[in-house]
Amino acid sequence: MSSNLYTHQSQNIRKTWMLMTMFFVVVIGLGWFFSYYYADPSILYFFVAFSIFMNIFSFWFSHKIVLKLAGAKPANRQEHFNLYTIVENLSITAGLPMPKVYIVNDPAPNAFATGRDAKHAVVAVTTGLLQILEKNELEGVLAHELSHIGNKDMLVSTIAVVLVGFVSILADVFMRSMLWGGRGRNNDSKAGGILMLIGIIFAILSPIFAMLLQLGISRKREFLADASGALLTRYPEGLANALRKISQYSRPMTRQSSAIAHLYIADPKGSKIGKHITSLFASHPPVEARIKALIG
Repeated sequence: MSSNLYTHQSQNIRKTWMLMTMFFVVVIGLGWFFSYYYADPSILYFFVAFSIFMNIFSFWFSHKIVLKLAGAKPANRQEHFNLYTIVENLSITAGLPMPKVYIVNDPAPNAFATGRDAKHAVVAVTTGLLQILEKNELEGVLAHELSHIGNKDMLVSTIAVVLVGFVSILADVFMRSMLWGGRGRNNDSKAGGILMLIGIIFAILSPIFAMLLQLGISRKREFLADASGALLTRYPEGLANALRKISQYSRPMTRQSSAIAHLYIADPKGSKIGKHITSLFASHPPVEARIKALIG
């Protein structure tokens, strides 16, 4: 089993580089189109420089963006002593550094992990999660989040927040420039019309493809983190029961952001996970399948 986990860790590292490379290629492609259409080579140079900057920025600072979007605040050790104790004990068992612990003031039960590596990891839980879960259930959820850290899939998911969002912004800028009547050097020619059509299609499909990649990563990593968390606690029923309780809370989180939805242990929109998984854009696997994988 451990060899399989190490294999998944290596795959997740490769996924991180693949995502950053694909982002670079897509942005350069958009930059080339903009520069060609508007007959301005400086646009391409800007896109190249900015894509490099965004890759570096997303690696070092994406976790801070995630915490800001989630409205997470550092947890007080005295006020949340049991939470700290569970995280400390599980971290020792997993052989991981103690992550920073954050609280999201929200009645919806949920949790996520973020950070670029184990030494700079963050685990965040909502106040609602602390209120409805028993100790062994909370241990299951926290073991799941620590498994994201140990499995090294946290970085690719966190980076996806910044990179996927940026591609969507670029596509929106292009579409708005078309609506505002931007004219390029080929705008009056048949070739220019074809080129513009290709650019529009590319601009529309780029964020959709990026989002599908993001969701694909999310669904696969949840099953792995469930299995790894169950191994860590030696009590899969704890996480299974926690997932049942979380899925029964149908109301959405107060603070919503689609950019970080895939990071949570459950869909922050609050819909019953199992009932909408047939949707191509569902951010999480069905809770029934996750529970079955844990306890059969």
